[in-house]
Amino acid sequence: MLALKRIINIVAMVYLLLALLFVFSPATRDTFASAMGLNTTATIGNPNSAYNLATFYNTLFVVGLVLLGLQLIVENLSSLSLHRDIARHENKINELKAKLYDHQMEQRDRDVQRRTVATPASTTSAPLFPQSDPGLANAPIEKPNSIIPPAPGRDNRSTL
Repeated sequence: MLALKRIINIVAMVYLLLALLFVFSPATRDTFASAMGLNTTATIGNPNSAYNLATFYNTLFVVGLVLLGLQLIVENLSSLSLHRDIARHENKINELKAKLYDHQMEQRDRDVQRRTVATPASTTSAPLFPQSDPGLANAPIEKPNSIIPPAPGRDNRSTL
C-alpha cells in the first residue's frame, strides 16, 4: 500500500509540474501537443485549431481528475489500514495488560499462601499492632504522653 501511495504521489507531482508548464509556457504546450498529434497554433481560416487547443486542455483536465481521484482513493485506503493497525495494536496491548494483571494477582495469592504456610504457630501469640502504648504519639487523650507534659493554662492543639 505504501509503495502504491508513493507512486501515485510521484505521478501526481509530475502531472502538476507538467500542467503548470503547459499553462504558463505556450511554446512547451505547442511542442507537446504537436508530439501528440494536436495542432494548437491558430491559423486564419482553420476553425479546428481552437478545437484542438480545447481538446488538449480537456484531456489535461480529465487526466488530472483521474489522478486526483486515484490519489484520494489510495490516501483513504492507507488511512483506513493505519486505523485498523492502531486498533489491532491497542487490542493487543489491552490483552497483554489483562494477562499481566491476572499474573500479578496469581503471584500475590501465591505469596499470601506461602506466608501463611511458612508462619509457625508460635508466632501467632506475638502482639499484633496497633497497640495502645501511652508513649506513642497517637495515644488516647485519657492517657496523655508522660514524656512531654502539657503547658499549663494553654491548649496545645490550637497551634496546629
